[in-house]
Amino acid sequence: MKTSVVIWVLRVVVAVILLQTLYFKFTAAPESVCIFSKLGVEPYGRIATGILELIAAVLILVPRTSWIGALLGFGLMSGAIVSHIFVLGIEVQNDGGTLFLLALFVWISCIVLIYKDKSKWSNLLNLKF
Repeated sequence: MKTSVVIWVLRVVVAVILLQTLYFKFTAAPESVCIFSKLGVEPYGRIATGILELIAAVLILVPRTSWIGALLGFGLMSGAIVSHIFVLGIEVQNDGGTLFLLALFVWISCIVLIYKDKSKWSNLLNLKF
């Protein structure tokens, strides 16, 4: 019982973080425009990333598709972390590293969610763990 509560809290927190950033991406907030401009993918990369984060958040909240959303979230946050390390820097526009830390938290949480649902995806791939 405790584990399922922790997993639900993790799902909700990850979804809230992903959904919270959508406002900035979809309204072309200066911070988001700056980030995606530095990456050379403004505006299409910003909008596409927002759409994918919305899909990931919804999938994570549905127990049956949580592992798919977590896999998508893992991929998105991997890109964000790599972008921070190699292009943007850990701190973006004096945010104290908040965006990087949120990406890292979501990335680790997605790993936990993927592992927790390993029976669903490993059966799909005929893997034994």
